[in-house]
Amino acid sequence: MQLTVWTYEGPPHVGAMRVATGMEGLHYVLHAPQGDTYADLLFTMIERRNKRPPVTYTTFAARDLGRDTAELFMTAARDAYARFQPQAMIVGASCTGSLIQDDPGGLAKSLGFPIPVIAIDLPAYQRKENWGAAETFYQLVRALAGPNAPPPGTKRAERAAGVRPSCNLLGPTALGFRHRDDITEITGLLGKLGIDVNVVAPMGSTPADIARLGDADFNVVMYPEIAGQAASWLHRIFHQPFTKTVPIGVSATRDFIREVAELAGVDPAAVLQDASSRLPWYSHSVDSTYLTNKRVFIFGDATHAIAAARIASEELGFKVVGLGSYSREFGRELREAAKRYDVEPLITDDYLEVEAKVAELHPELVLGTQMERHIAKRLGVPCAVISAPVHVQDFPARYAPQMGFEGANVIFDTWVHPLMMGLEEHLLTMFKDDFEFKDGAMPSHLGTGHAAPVAEVVAEPAASVAAPAAPDVAPAPGQAAAAAAAVWAPEAEKELQKIPFFVRGKARRNTERFANENGVATITVETLYDAKAHFAR
Repeated sequence: MQLTVWTYEGPPHVGAMRVATGMEGLHYVLHAPQGDTYADLLFTMIERRNKRPPVTYTTFAARDLGRDTAELFMTAARDAYARFQPQAMIVGASCTGSLIQDDPGGLAKSLGFPIPVIAIDLPAYQRKENWGAAETFYQLVRALAGPNAPPPGTKRAERAAGVRPSCNLLGPTALGFRHRDDITEITGLLGKLGIDVNVVAPMGSTPADIARLGDADFNVVMYPEIAGQAASWLHRIFHQPFTKTVPIGVSATRDFIREVAELAGVDPAAVLQDASSRLPWYSHSVDSTYLTNKRVFIFGDATHAIAAARIASEELGFKVVGLGSYSREFGRELREAAKRYDVEPLITDDYLEVEAKVAELHPELVLGTQMERHIAKRLGVPCAVISAPVHVQDFPARYAPQMGFEGANVIFDTWVHPLMMGLEEHLLTMFKDDFEFKDGAMPSHLGTGHAAPVAEVVAEPAASVAAPAAPDVAPAPGQAAAAAAAVWAPEAEKELQKIPFFVRGKARRNTERFANENGVATITVETLYDAKAHFAR
């Protein structure tokens, strides 16, 4: 076990809680000690839900360990059923609670509740949050839809003439990155194709809805990390095909339309012809030539990271210099994607490894989670969030999907604006010494009489001023290899400030490296441009 300040995923019982919180009529009884109730904050404070999760904790304390903790669990389960009257109940233990080995599933079933009780056994010290959500959803689908399964060997009945095709949307959960708006976007897109949505699950569904998943013609897997296992089971048992394309980005959305049209037996031509997104036009406009070949580093869950790499490379003209994910279960898919961009895949859940890779690659834009937002801020690089884990600002009140054509518009704004703001800051820096643009100057339309007084600022002497001048020559043969680090001349420091802030750190490091390797003691403007020419080869 590794101690860490940040973590990309919580323990698996948090994944189970995401499924339960997204649903209606389902209650989760969690055998957990004091302290594990922190998970409520994830939904009420970060996702800004207006009610707490449907979770009852046993909340045992250290003093209870010498008594019958099994009875504590049974009492909590009885009280939860009497108070909430759920359609179904899931039971399990948190990572700490699992060490007691009280068997919540067996205890709950012994109580004889007249509703389905599904035991969720989550190996807390081997698995993490997304796996916990996927396993919980899979067990729910098996337990609730399983009784309606056709006999083995039965072929799926053909859809009656005149009946519109239907599908299930699988994968969205509580605390998911833009899941709420993605549901709306994809439902609207399917409606234009003449396809009805039978059930959206887990989010918004009830146990009764889960039981009728088999009524649909096929399944749309919106988030493979959550729904892949359940979709595979539905395919085996109910003979329902499922989609492989995640519609994030313009190209992927068009591929998705063709795929679902083929599964539903409808013509996609009209929808493809009417499809509109501003991203392609914006990315080909003259203003976006500034964005061409911008170096981008991407990290997140596998679904969003792989989709982001495709958008960055094919639709925005960026150069993908790094691609990674904390979703170890999808390592094969990530490695295949990394080959397309000729980069080494980074599969890790250690944010320090991610930070080291970002610092090594010197990207001009980082696309990642809230962790990468902090990393990029420390390194002075623009960043946009593309994946969970996220913070409260990534659950906006406005409509902001990631999927579909409107999602492509949102992505363009979210990714490009940090770079454009960087350009604006660079231009302000370049012209800050001009009499019209100097700090404190008022807008020119007000006239010279309204100019704000500019305080005289005495510049701090640069560290290099105090250093004795040294000839810009290489050390003589036999001289010690470890020479003192080069210092910056004032005019070189001033010239360095004209370089955009988001690559200024890289320029400084490269120049200092060039100077030290060539025995240059004082970095001048000429040294700066010699280093630029050297590293541009």
